[in-house]
Amino acid sequence: MRRLFITKRKGFELSSHDLSQVIQNQLNLNAFATHVIGYDVFDLDENLLPQAISSVFSEAMCDEVSFELSELKGTLIVKEPLPGQYDQRSDAAIQCLRLLDPSTKASVKTFEAVLFDRELSSHEREIFTHYWINPIEMREKSLTQEIPLSEEISNQGPLKNFTSFNEKEALSFLKENKAAMSLLDFNLIQDFFRTNENRQPTMTEFKVLDTYWSDHCRHTTFETQLSSIEIPSGPYESELNEALELFKSSRELTKRNEKPVTLMEMATIMGRVIDDPRVEHSDEINACSVKIKVNTKEGLIDALLQFKNETHNHPTEIEPFGGASTCIGGAIRDPLSGRAYVYQAMRISGCGNVKEEISETIKDKLPQRVIALRATQGNSAYGNQIGVATTYVKEIYHPKYTAKHLECGAVVGIAKASSVKREHPEENDVIVYLGGRTGRDGIGGATGSSLAHTQNSMTQCASEVQKGNAPEERKLQRLFRNPLASRMIKKANDFGAGGVSVAIGELADGLIIDLDKIPLKYLGLNSTELAISESQERMAVVLDPKDAQAFIDMAHQENIEATIVANVTKARRLQMFHQGNLVVDLDRNLIDTNGVRQSSNAKLTQKPIQEIHKTSFSEAEVLTHLSSLNVALQKGLIERFDGSIGATTVLAPLGGKHQLTSTQGSVQKILLENEDVSTVSILTHGFIPQLSEINPFLGAQGALLQSIAKTIALGGKIENIFFSLQEYFPRLNQDKEKWGSVVSALLGALSVQSVFKRPAIGGKDSMSGSFKDMDVLETLISFACTTAELEDVQTQCARSPLENLYLVKAPRKANGLFDLEEVMKTYLTVQDMVQSKQITGIRVLEESLLESICAMVFGNGLQAEIETKEDLLELIPCAFLISTQSLKVPHEWEKIGKVSCDKFIFNGVKVDYEKAKHAYVYGLDFLYPVVAKAQRMSLPLLNTNIIPMTYQGEIPSVIKVVIPFFPGTNCENDTARAFSKAGGTPVIIGIRNITKEDLEDSLKELVKAIDEAHILALPGGFSSGDEPDGSAKFIVNVLRHKKVKKAVEDLLKRQGLILGICNGFQALIKTGLLPYGQYHHLNEKDATLTHNTLHRHISAIAITRLTSNGSPWLRNEKPGTLYRVPLSHGEGRLKVSPKQAETWFKNGQVAFQYAEESGAPSMDPEVNLNGSDYAIEGLLSPNGQILGKMGHTERSGRDLAKNIPALEELKLFQNGIDYFKKR
Repeated sequence: MRRLFITKRKGFELSSHDLSQVIQNQLNLNAFATHVIGYDVFDLDENLLPQAISSVFSEAMCDEVSFELSELKGTLIVKEPLPGQYDQRSDAAIQCLRLLDPSTKASVKTFEAVLFDRELSSHEREIFTHYWINPIEMREKSLTQEIPLSEEISNQGPLKNFTSFNEKEALSFLKENKAAMSLLDFNLIQDFFRTNENRQPTMTEFKVLDTYWSDHCRHTTFETQLSSIEIPSGPYESELNEALELFKSSRELTKRNEKPVTLMEMATIMGRVIDDPRVEHSDEINACSVKIKVNTKEGLIDALLQFKNETHNHPTEIEPFGGASTCIGGAIRDPLSGRAYVYQAMRISGCGNVKEEISETIKDKLPQRVIALRATQGNSAYGNQIGVATTYVKEIYHPKYTAKHLECGAVVGIAKASSVKREHPEENDVIVYLGGRTGRDGIGGATGSSLAHTQNSMTQCASEVQKGNAPEERKLQRLFRNPLASRMIKKANDFGAGGVSVAIGELADGLIIDLDKIPLKYLGLNSTELAISESQERMAVVLDPKDAQAFIDMAHQENIEATIVANVTKARRLQMFHQGNLVVDLDRNLIDTNGVRQSSNAKLTQKPIQEIHKTSFSEAEVLTHLSSLNVALQKGLIERFDGSIGATTVLAPLGGKHQLTSTQGSVQKILLENEDVSTVSILTHGFIPQLSEINPFLGAQGALLQSIAKTIALGGKIENIFFSLQEYFPRLNQDKEKWGSVVSALLGALSVQSVFKRPAIGGKDSMSGSFKDMDVLETLISFACTTAELEDVQTQCARSPLENLYLVKAPRKANGLFDLEEVMKTYLTVQDMVQSKQITGIRVLEESLLESICAMVFGNGLQAEIETKEDLLELIPCAFLISTQSLKVPHEWEKIGKVSCDKFIFNGVKVDYEKAKHAYVYGLDFLYPVVAKAQRMSLPLLNTNIIPMTYQGEIPSVIKVVIPFFPGTNCENDTARAFSKAGGTPVIIGIRNITKEDLEDSLKELVKAIDEAHILALPGGFSSGDEPDGSAKFIVNVLRHKKVKKAVEDLLKRQGLILGICNGFQALIKTGLLPYGQYHHLNEKDATLTHNTLHRHISAIAITRLTSNGSPWLRNEKPGTLYRVPLSHGEGRLKVSPKQAETWFKNGQVAFQYAEESGAPSMDPEVNLNGSDYAIEGLLSPNGQILGKMGHTERSGRDLAKNIPALEELKLFQNGIDYFKKR
């Protein structure tokens, strides 16, 4: 074993700086720290070690490598991942080592260390380790201990005397095994095995049933029978009774009176009453599915629009990064199982007080700030890697989420109807297991998330939360997008919290599962672990046996392991074999009981609505309000999520020329492969905590109305909306008032659906929001999904000082509840105004009228003059703020002022515009920094006009563009689409590396493709998740492979072109192809691309200027031209010495620079977002054959980011193609 310690060179030590800031400012320790990354490398050929160090474990430009930590002057603390957890850094390192030697058997364990500049006291050490090491995901490591081998765990036989346990013994057994089932469920199993099976169950059978019947998998709380519903007298007793009668009459109308009265019945009944023919009904119910027509240049295409919401509250509370990453991962797999490609996402999170001192953290909990940051990192990292545009992000701060974090998201996917078949499994059909291997991570996920959070959760739940592997899931997306593969699938299911037992167990009534065929991460798993592990990124599909091998071959082409693990049988039994033994043999009749239906009672409490009305205030109050947690712009949070991947984003998450107007929903062009589409999908959310605090009935009404209002504001129509609801409530136990709060919420939602005649066709319930005596806020979130045409989409910014501002309220009754019939009329009037293009900008009020005004005008640098009797600082729920130049507005609209270019006045109070904007933009800077602290200086204007090289070869009839994609690449389709549109013929080549032979074969395919190509395009993404500790290492090692290297050199010799965008640019820099134009051995003096100065991912639209056009790629562009280009990267900061930069400018190699609106290149961090030296965004080789750039030009285009003023279009791909066609 060789142990490596990696530290950063001066100028690159961002992680040490950030950690030292936390130590000093949050932990109040007077110390500095050096962050160290470590690797324990096993079974690596010593002759390979030097090459591995330089190309896998470090980069000469930014890293120092040592084999020991010498001269330890202070405390050293080391942590490592828990055994069995997925470690992306280790996985990426091993993949890179196999590129150096395909036959290597090397393995890698990773760790991190912090070296302090002094000795810490035992108390100080405890403070730091409590902050830095979360026992759910990591453990402290001793650098002197041997690494233990995986344990072998034997299978257990029948449970002794199980069927004869008395109540005391049964309760003890349930507690000892951390079971989620009730005593009544336990008794049901006892009786069934005693009466029907005449034997004792095995532990595996017990765990399978406990998992299958868990609240997470079978919604046992929502399926509990409500024996009575009591509505006492109160301020809105009549509305509650009316809603309850509506529920009863709906059951009668749909002939469901004989069914038990349950929360599930309340949540789903209106979908039966409003039986919209567009809703697809099938056995596959993992996501809402709507039949739509997609408008394309070739005509209308029948398609299925699928959407799904998901929460991962419990796992995110105890392990924020893993819990939040698997939230988005799990949400994506639900439409994916319906064969839909997910291209659109939003994320809603809820935290307690993120401003509280870490020392004030409640015992047995993580600090709220830590949960917020790590959850954001986890969710964004997964979504960014898999390549889904997350274009709406909102975090809610409420003290009740201290009980348990809210981690919620929703996704939208699309499938051509012709690519989907739904068939019932038949005898002898096979079940194919696809994707990631199974390990101990995730065991107990379903049952754990069904329990209340306790003081022991932080130490006993380590196996329940896994790390997601986004690149693995992206492979599954590619496979399911292939119509040849998708049409073979009769039925599919994703591996959720129940593992094999549920994912495969739900596919057919009769199954024989061979657990020995389940692909494993490591040896030693027993039958129970194999049956219930929640390891991520796995799918199960039912196939006709004749299709199985062809399907497996297609999976193999996507670098996916696919294995037949089960067969469908006629017998209604779920059977599992392991090591030749029958370890599970369960009657489907027992499984389908879902345990004993529980019963409870509900009492709906009420309290009067009290409103505070205040019309006078001071400038200081305005600034305090704008910088408060729930009002301040969440720019530093939003920009962590890739909002442009897929080239579908119609409205950027932040609009206006200054990108300071947040978009109140997600609007994306529907992404059908190889189709030019004009149909968009609109996804909005509604949730008003202030109303939910008053009463869940009012809160639910407000949630649905807000989601409707936002849909209207973005250009959608009420008649096309479909809802999906997310409930998140405390553990109910037998508290009838807590049950009543859920009933109230569902009745509130029901009343809105009935009046607006739009149904909820799906949803998700999470009923474990409790910690000791603390409960979460009663939460019902409404997600509204619809479609529209591009021409219908409405922007939300004010555009001109000629516009008047109007307030349009949602009418309410005297008791404070919404007057739904009148709200409907008001909303239809607004909808008509939006659809007839009479409105310039429109927003739905969320926190206050003041916040909405500022959000509307700041985007385009405008101001406002306001005079109103309304309370500017308080909530006006579900109202619209509208800017328009039209003189024909409805008389009931209240004019409150006008847009201005130079006056910022509210009810006579002059407010300093710059102070107000600063308060609004930087209010959350302590948690989510907006820009890095950097020197704001402009750079000299340099324009280099060079006649680029011309192609001397024979003009080809077909211009081939080879686009390789690697583990972690996510822009290959966007890049191919851009080249295809320009007239090129893209050839996408995947690098497979499951086996030595796969790697060798795919490298041969790549070499052959390059030999036949005119252009090599290296697309963007996150090569192996930017691991091990650095971007593009896997790609670099592929490009340095001797046969690939020769093919690239031959391409250049025959005057071919190379383009690298983002991850591809990083690879070109790190091979030396840029700036040298040839492969080059790099040293510490060379330029590199490294972490952004903000030390986080940046997703935004930047302005760049063309500095030099000395390239075929830029042959028709004029130096000095400004372009807007999407950025999305974590490592885009170009570091270069002054001497080398001078050479580049002199040679005309600096292609693009980040620039101000005036055209001046700038180091201002609001302009040069990643902090690149000399504001360099793009670079050329000396003769211009090779171009690398960080900005995603392939994501720019007509109808994209319509809420940001357009500049010139960069015809990058057209120029590249024309180079071969035009002399």
